Amino acid sequence: MGTYLLFFLVCLRITTVFSAEVTDPVLCNATSSERVEYEFSTDVVGSEHIITFRGYFLRRARENYVTAALNNAGVSNWTIVQRENPAKDYPSDFDVVVMNEGGRAALDALKDHPAIRRVTAQRIVQRTIKYVQEDTNCGPNGCLYTGWRNHRRRALHSIRKPRENEGYSSRKLLRTVPRQITSVLKADLLWSLGVTGEGIRVAVFDTGLARHHPHFGRVRERTDWTGENTLDDALGHGTFVAGVIASRADCLGFAPDADLHIFRVFTDNQVSYTSWFLDAFNYAIMRKIDVLNLSIGGPDFMDHPFVDKVWELSANKVIMVSAIGNDGPLYGTLNNPADQMDVIGVGGIGFDDRIAKFSSRGMTTWELPNGYGRMKPDIVTYGSGVRGSSVTGGCKSLSGTSVASPVVAGAIALLASGVPRQHVTPAAVKQALCVTARRLPGYNMFEQGHGKLDLISAYQFLREYTPQASLSPPYMDLTECTYMWPYCTQPLYYSAQPTIANVTVVNGLGVAGDVKEVTWHPHLPHGGLLSVSADYSPILWPWSGWLALSFTVLQEGADFDGVVEGHVNITIESHDETKERTMINTTLMLPIRARIIPVPVRSRRLLWDQFHSLRYPGGYFPRDDLRAKHDPLDWHADHVHTNFRDMYRRLREHGFYLEVMGTPLTCIDTSLYGALLLVDPEDEYFPEEMAALKKAVDSGLSLLVFADWYNASLLRHVKFYDENTRQWWIPETGGANVPALNDLLSMYQIALGDRVFEGAFKLGGHPMYYASGTHIHSFPKHGVLITAQLSDQGQQIMSGEKGGGKAGAGVDNTVDVPILGLLQTDSGNREFTNDTVDKLPKAGRVVVYGDSSCLEGGSSRPCHWLLLAALQYALGGHLPASLRDAAAARKRDVHLIPSELPQRAEGGRLHLYSRVLAADGSGPRPVPPCTPPTPLPPQPVSAPPAARTLAPRHAPTDPRSIGAPEVEGTEPAPRAWRGAGAAPSRSHPEVVYEPPSLANRALTLIAIVAIIYCVTTFWKRWGRKLRRRRLISLAT
Repeated sequence: MGTYLLFFLVCLRITTVFSAEVTDPVLCNATSSERVEYEFSTDVVGSEHIITFRGYFLRRARENYVTAALNNAGVSNWTIVQRENPAKDYPSDFDVVVMNEGGRAALDALKDHPAIRRVTAQRIVQRTIKYVQEDTNCGPNGCLYTGWRNHRRRALHSIRKPRENEGYSSRKLLRTVPRQITSVLKADLLWSLGVTGEGIRVAVFDTGLARHHPHFGRVRERTDWTGENTLDDALGHGTFVAGVIASRADCLGFAPDADLHIFRVFTDNQVSYTSWFLDAFNYAIMRKIDVLNLSIGGPDFMDHPFVDKVWELSANKVIMVSAIGNDGPLYGTLNNPADQMDVIGVGGIGFDDRIAKFSSRGMTTWELPNGYGRMKPDIVTYGSGVRGSSVTGGCKSLSGTSVASPVVAGAIALLASGVPRQHVTPAAVKQALCVTARRLPGYNMFEQGHGKLDLISAYQFLREYTPQASLSPPYMDLTECTYMWPYCTQPLYYSAQPTIANVTVVNGLGVAGDVKEVTWHPHLPHGGLLSVSADYSPILWPWSGWLALSFTVLQEGADFDGVVEGHVNITIESHDETKERTMINTTLMLPIRARIIPVPVRSRRLLWDQFHSLRYPGGYFPRDDLRAKHDPLDWHADHVHTNFRDMYRRLREHGFYLEVMGTPLTCIDTSLYGALLLVDPEDEYFPEEMAALKKAVDSGLSLLVFADWYNASLLRHVKFYDENTRQWWIPETGGANVPALNDLLSMYQIALGDRVFEGAFKLGGHPMYYASGTHIHSFPKHGVLITAQLSDQGQQIMSGEKGGGKAGAGVDNTVDVPILGLLQTDSGNREFTNDTVDKLPKAGRVVVYGDSSCLEGGSSRPCHWLLLAALQYALGGHLPASLRDAAAARKRDVHLIPSELPQRAEGGRLHLYSRVLAADGSGPRPVPPCTPPTPLPPQPVSAPPAARTLAPRHAPTDPRSIGAPEVEGTEPAPRAWRGAGAAPSRSHPEVVYEPPSLANRALTLIAIVAIIYCVTTFWKRWGRKLRRRRLISLAT
């Protein structure tokens, strides 16, 4: 997606810079820049639980509460973990309890105690940090940058590549990597005004920092929360992050005079626990930290104690900045806590202003399946090839969003020291960064958020800031491509599933507020054809809330073709943050524009089943590809706008309309759709859904199933065991819930087997890869069945063999595996290939394929062509020649290869996370009622057509127009920093830099011209004499 950037690098070798730069003429065009890669894993510590109290209490009081609760339950074998860290002597709102008996009764007794708010499992987090040398390909013409992954072989083909907006991104001006990131963002301009970060307390939660590192002058405190009794940084990550924020030498940081508070929260083995962060967060609140940088994260947005504590930090005016993640270019890969509303989530770009390939993309996935994700990241900034402090005392270059995050944190610390302190709140700072960000052309809002950081404009915004509320995004234009992707890719029409947009309300009026009213005002004459429903958080805390809007088209618009407009008003009430604490009411307006088209024909409408998709966090749901051992957790949401985004694009390019089903099938009018897509479902199905599906297929709905592996023995084999947690963690289901799919398909005599296969093959002339897929166990005789030669991956994993299907030299263990089946449900034994539409059966068709990994983004051999071919058969009854030629002739319809039907794993915990099964494991719960969202009463208004774009325009601030800060109650900065590489000035504080006047510039120009004239005249006069003397000397 997008082009891979190629540019010439500077003729300096910047692997590590010590007291002086070292040039190497042999490697003139080479550079050594590293990329930070993470491998994230998390687990539950089985015997440990975090007890969260309803307030802050001393150790003795907390112990008394726990003792009283457990004594009432008759539990005696328990202990409270003694936490030896700097916060141990202060009141706390949690404890870690180890319980060796009691089980559920003990947990229930703790939850019932009036002083205890919540009981959750202790979690261990492990992030493996790798510094990967970035690829270079040096030839006679210099050194070309080739991307963020292993794309050396594709470098030259990536100079010109189609982008998603159907255009081309051709060669651009090649740029060198700048020496100082601070110069690029014009931080030296603020230094010259005396703004240097003084008085701002910045916390760095990372891997520590050495005591006498030469780059830092104001390290106020170093604390260790790991119990390793060391404060130093053995990995270099924490040192680099701190350097980007506040280094004072060589590779300069943004706020050199800020007070650094170093929190060492990861061990040398890169392990951390939730309780360590909770203690450290409490300590940060007590130390009145202003800005907190967290360049680490993960998908655990359901780690409730951690999420709640982040909210508490924001409520205490701690501005948290966090990296959005390095899991790009896949969508739906946002990390927590950067994906929280109150946190500033930062993505990465290169110095050519292109979104970095590694930077994670939105949307947030908390809200699925019933809702839709929020826009993240909030902003992007430079995160590729940024220079920062090395653990050895010099400088080095790193890439990653963990680099972009401290760039923003340092910029905030710098801004905060130059504006009135009452303007420095999490909401105000977020508004300043987002409103003034410069939008990057060609990228959507889930890639860039509000755009690129503009430090100078943000400074001017904060200087003149008036408390206000705002919306993110500030408008919803469902026709604007590419920024409003995916909304702009599919118009609205009558009877479609609701299109949902999630807007964040940023409340700069106060830490808490209320949403009093939400109203819909369609613009005449056609705005009334659009129906808008709203769901929102009635309380805005801390500093933010959410607003979910559902758009549908009324029946009156079934034949309309055009653009409609309107706006939604959101009335907010909040106490301001001044001493008067006055109540303020404000109304925000959200402009809305949408395209409406006539209802498409049934054969063009597809329904995507989102309701039966489950994922991590919560339970252990494994990846579909068993080779992905470094990232075994399936946390990408399985949505058409996240990991199946490329598939969605292909379907839209071929004229299909894809609608997302976030409710049970019983709530859907299936007669409107040509096909239902069941791709990698993990949940069970209601019996009522099975009956409704049978009726729908008999009435013409086609069913496409892309399954994945499932084997009960293999589930037990791939369980986790961690020496730190001393606990086994068994998957809740396989890549897909094949037993549930078999229940669904049994009405058509179709079943999937329990063996797991993988391998490369060709189908219809297309290269294919079967990644940990299942196989067809039984299929009706009159159906079409296609096979492929594959290896038994399940057997290899169970026996410990290496992949490749070789038991010994020259022995081929591949099996002819049925992988694809196509069935006309009421056809008997007839062949319909050459029949007309009138002669085709009225019942739908069923297509089953045993692997869904090839539909996901990032697949090395995507099979979107196969999905299109399957749709051609399912919707029109025509079997493409590529599939017809590959069909296998069979004589039997059951037990196609020796296997068993997969059985549900015993002792599974799927019922704890299922939307279908009852939480007590007793079976299916009652089918939820079908309650469509209540539309807002329309209040039409007459309004002229809006401008071509609804985007608010904020002109960038001219750096020459800003003046020295006028900050009440603060002293001027003791020194002025004057540009990249400069040492701190020794001048007096009252000396202020003044730009030269026009007269001074004119005199300087005249002097330069006079000097050039004199030198030229001297050379003409004395040059002749010198040449004459040389000729005379040669003649003699």
